[in-house]
Amino acid sequence: MNSRSAARLQWLQDTLRAEGMLPIAEAAQRCQVSEMTIRRDIAASQDTIVSLGGRLLLAEHPQVATGYDFAAQQDSFAQAKQRMCDEAARMVEADDTIFVDCGTTLIPLFAQLDPNMPLTVVTYALNVANAIEQMALPHVRLVLLGGLYYPVSQSFGGEELVTAIRRLGINKAFISAAGVHVDKGVSCFHFHEVVPKQVALETAVQRILIADESKLDLVRPAFFADLETFDVMLTSGAAGEALRDTLVARPGHAWPTLKVL
Repeated sequence: MNSRSAARLQWLQDTLRAEGMLPIAEAAQRCQVSEMTIRRDIAASQDTIVSLGGRLLLAEHPQVATGYDFAAQQDSFAQAKQRMCDEAARMVEADDTIFVDCGTTLIPLFAQLDPNMPLTVVTYALNVANAIEQMALPHVRLVLLGGLYYPVSQSFGGEELVTAIRRLGINKAFISAAGVHVDKGVSCFHFHEVVPKQVALETAVQRILIADESKLDLVRPAFFADLETFDVMLTSGAAGEALRDTLVARPGHAWPTLKVL
């Protein structure tokens, strides 16, 4: 490997640590070389950088390490997500400003809302914004927070989100998670989601965690909150019942009000 290739690889590794992923075409443009040159560099990277679907990721990236598949998540535990979103919709009141997290868990929420209810929805997730647009809710004001787009979770990230969220008066934050553990806390797959989740939790009057039974007793790569951070948790199934028993058996904590649906 020559010195220019080594320098590009170092730049790619540093950039991927900062940005999460990078399209090959953009990497080539920013390095002022061809896409074929970038591919040769990757081939010489000793598997530290991989290419998935035309995008570059570090081999340690959660999508590579865990096999997270956004499309597959849409069909995972769909009935449980529907029940949880039915309950979440009952918590929304007229003139609320609600923060809706990224992922697929909260998408059924919008079909359950009163179409005549005035409401402001804040999100950093493109799929959430698209769901609201498709529902054509005439009295919903949508605030879509932008930044660097991450296709792996159809969401945005960046420091500009922090300032934007803190300027808003959020009544309720509906937060999803990929892992919920009594001792290790609440976590997700993707590190760029951590800051928006944390700032929404700091800002909101009421904080609601929504995680179906498949997410319980798991720890994912990116920690973002202790379980006690939440006021309410909606979950499902036998694992949800087991979690409720665990919380009851461990008094002295400010556990969230747990509803198993």
